[in-house]
Amino acid sequence: MKYEFAEDIQAIADEISKMLFPHIHIERVKCFRSCGTSSRGTIARCHALGKIMQKAIGIKAVYVLEFLSERFEKLDKEEQVKVIIHELMHIPKTFGGGFKHHNFVTEKNVNLHYQTYKEIKKQRKKSADWFE
Repeated sequence: MKYEFAEDIQAIADEISKMLFPHIHIERVKCFRSCGTSSRGTIARCHALGKIMQKAIGIKAVYVLEFLSERFEKLDKEEQVKVIIHELMHIPKTFGGGFKHHNFVTEKNVNLHYQTYKEIKKQRKKSADWFE
């Protein structure tokens, strides 16, 4: 596996988290592209450093969102945004190193958050256009 920091995905994740997930400490979330996976059907993953490791090395929780380039890059932009939302939804409000599971991170909930995201972007664009 090869990993590289994904600045473009990071910028989208930053924007989404500010709009939809204010509990996320985005400075402690990093987005990476990976290539060379042998897993089947996975598009992205959310990784966290567990509490015991946080305590052992004396840091607060950090999360890594990994986007498997072989699959993620084939998606259209809308689906890519939904995948980013999906991965951010795994981060709990406690931001302590745990995860929200797929009983909460469902397609229905992702789609609801995506619609909210689109509406906020639309409203911001209208506001920006009004001031021009």
